[in-house]
Amino acid sequence: MSNLNLKESFSWRSILLKLALVIVTVTIVVWSMPHDSTTSLHIEQGRPWKYADFTAPFDFPVYKSDAVIHQERDSLLKLYEPYYRYKDEVEGNMVRKFLQDYADGIPDVDNVFLTVIANRLHSLYQQGVMEAKEYDELRADTSCMISVVSKKTAVSVSIMEVYSPKTAYEQLFEDEKLAAQRPLLQKCNLNNYIVPNLVYDRERSETSRSELLASVPLATGLVVKGQKIIGRGEIVTDKTYRIIESFKRESDRRRQESQNQIPLLGQILYITILMVCFTVYISLYRKDYFDKPRSLAMLYAFIVIFALLTALFVRNTFVHVYILPYAMVPIFIRVFMDSRTAFMTHVTMISICAIMLQHPFEFVVVEMVAGLVAISSLRELSQRSQLFKTAIVVTISAMAVNLAFDLMEITALSQLDFADYNYLIVNGVTLLFAYPLLYIIEKAFGFISDITLIELSNTNNELLRRMSEVAPGTFNHSIQVANLAGEIANKIDAEAQLVRTGALYHDIGKLSNPIYFTENQSGIDPHAMLSDIESAQVIVSHVTEGVKMADKQNLPKVIRDFIATHHGQGKAKYFYIRYKNEHPNEFVDELLFTYPGPNPFTREQAILMMADSVEAASRSLPDYTEQSIRQLVEKIIDSQVAEGYFRECPITFRDIQYAKTVLIEKLKTIYHTRISYPDEKK
Repeated sequence: MSNLNLKESFSWRSILLKLALVIVTVTIVVWSMPHDSTTSLHIEQGRPWKYADFTAPFDFPVYKSDAVIHQERDSLLKLYEPYYRYKDEVEGNMVRKFLQDYADGIPDVDNVFLTVIANRLHSLYQQGVMEAKEYDELRADTSCMISVVSKKTAVSVSIMEVYSPKTAYEQLFEDEKLAAQRPLLQKCNLNNYIVPNLVYDRERSETSRSELLASVPLATGLVVKGQKIIGRGEIVTDKTYRIIESFKRESDRRRQESQNQIPLLGQILYITILMVCFTVYISLYRKDYFDKPRSLAMLYAFIVIFALLTALFVRNTFVHVYILPYAMVPIFIRVFMDSRTAFMTHVTMISICAIMLQHPFEFVVVEMVAGLVAISSLRELSQRSQLFKTAIVVTISAMAVNLAFDLMEITALSQLDFADYNYLIVNGVTLLFAYPLLYIIEKAFGFISDITLIELSNTNNELLRRMSEVAPGTFNHSIQVANLAGEIANKIDAEAQLVRTGALYHDIGKLSNPIYFTENQSGIDPHAMLSDIESAQVIVSHVTEGVKMADKQNLPKVIRDFIATHHGQGKAKYFYIRYKNEHPNEFVDELLFTYPGPNPFTREQAILMMADSVEAASRSLPDYTEQSIRQLVEKIIDSQVAEGYFRECPITFRDIQYAKTVLIEKLKTIYHTRISYPDEKK
């Protein structure tokens, strides 16, 4: 492991990146958080109070329920009288118009009826005529009263005493004299002279209505500061429910009036401290993650996503936050990264989420235990049954911790509230969704899991099956290299499954020209027809061809890296040395014989390079003795170290020595001498 480079760690670019991560995370989390703790109180009538003893922190009124207030207001609105005002000019205009239109008299009707009709119109307008729609709405309640404003006085009038244009027209013919002449008078269209003269006074009506509604008291009592409202375990009655709801309402009102920013500053400071500590941890102990944007993206995204989900659940208290599978976060981070980072991320995440809850201590302990159990029980995820077992163990552990808290606060087992345990069981079930979500995480952040590696290692996959058919020698070589590399990885605690899978695909480029590689030849050597440079180009091209095939098959980048680095920037030495020997006085362009590289930059890639070179060279040994195998392994690996192939990867000399030992022992086993069976004498 390389030493801490303080100059690099504290460069301006590094500082700005870390500062940006902290600021963005804090901003999103604080924005999403509910800024009033009372919203986290989840109250259920008829159920035990599951929080601590609750006393009033200040004086506040006990508000009536919306239903009660609505009922009282409906009752009071029966006394409400809408205001209407007379339009005096309407009567004069209509009567005058009637007399002008029939100044020559009404055909077939005595002229005396002109005066009678004019008097009847005057009488109707004095009673009042309003719009038909308003009249019908008010007439639905025959006891309805309206206030009619005339000049500066308002008089209460029954709706039955005024008319609409239609009823006024009918009332016109209630006069016996006019009724007798109705068939003739209908030709006059007298309804044209009956229009509304009572106009709705909106301003006065709404003022009167508002004053009436405001007279309904919103509260029925007062709770004084220090008064005990309810104790833990007591049943929430209707009265208690109303008091607690009143407390929440009064808290919201006071917060809106005061606009106090001090609690908000406290939240910002708290979350900033946690995120700074988390970022410092990564900077000091996992600084390589800053070179991998996908790693940082996943770590900070998990913190932000679960903080947003917690805020959503707290704002909508119909579902408990225990349903959220917080333990899923350390599971994913443990699978793709390491246990320590998984635990630190989990602690940071639940510490942030806890301040949104009414009782953060219990939440932190329950979820911390669940996360620890998840990390311990699922060191790698390669089978579905592993996740199922982990979900069961995590659920049992969380329920046990929650039960411990409950037993410390109750006096009888009958007081246990099993609601939280139901939520924890649902939480355990949601953990099972980690398996399908694993695929989404891989695609979103560019990781690869053991499950995917195992799927890629299936020799029935299209690429591997084609290799076994077209290039069987290369296929067998890849199988041997995978076994050797896997044993080395197990010995030095590297990722064995990753290096095995990479080894299976490292030579897929040979599928383009399989006959040009000795393991696939059967007596015919096509290189005899090529120059050394042409032969070297064919050999070197299997790396670039392999990378192209991997891209075409959408193989993960980590597998493509094994293909590109398994020869590093080495040379096709057979043809290079032969060409130099045949052309001693000529300048040799080494690039024509050099693999494109790069050199290995991970321990697993270095393991593959060693296993590949040794396994291929071991086939050319004239005899397989312990001494010859040891000399071969020492010569090849020491040469790779001397040529600097491992300078860019974090493999140690201790790891290399272990790799030599494993290769020697495995090759001795592969090429062991068999005893010859005696012939039976006849």
